[in-house]
Amino acid sequence: MSNKQQSVQPFHLAIPVDNLEHARSFYANVLGCAQGRSSEQWIDWNFFGHQLVTHVAPERILPPAHNAVDGHNVPVPHFGVVLGMEQWQALADRVRAAGIEFVIEPYLRFEGQPGEQATMFFYDYSGNALEFKAFVDLNQLFAS
Repeated sequence: MSNKQQSVQPFHLAIPVDNLEHARSFYANVLGCAQGRSSEQWIDWNFFGHQLVTHVAPERILPPAHNAVDGHNVPVPHFGVVLGMEQWQALADRVRAAGIEFVIEPYLRFEGQPGEQATMFFYDYSGNALEFKAFVDLNQLFAS
């Protein structure tokens, strides 16, 4: 990533949930996402500027696999966004206050190295794994 301001297009992601009221409780109340269009089978969410759609499809919900990364069992698949450090900390506090159990507690990876980042993992109420990150220096997002 260069020092120039980069314009990122919003992504669209549709995920299965077992119950729309559970999705509404998690995405609106825990994560603070604004609800968009909806029907009896799906809800659009403003997921930190991106379009996330929760579709009722309980038969599509599978337990995640895990990969060992830095001594942690990272759930696969997972999704999330990169936040600013203050926004990331506020989200960690909100998730903790809601009683959500972290799969991987908030911590700092690559401390003092290229790509230094804060990360945390947790599940939504349907078992979808989410990861949220924040970089000390966003220009290091793709550091190797």
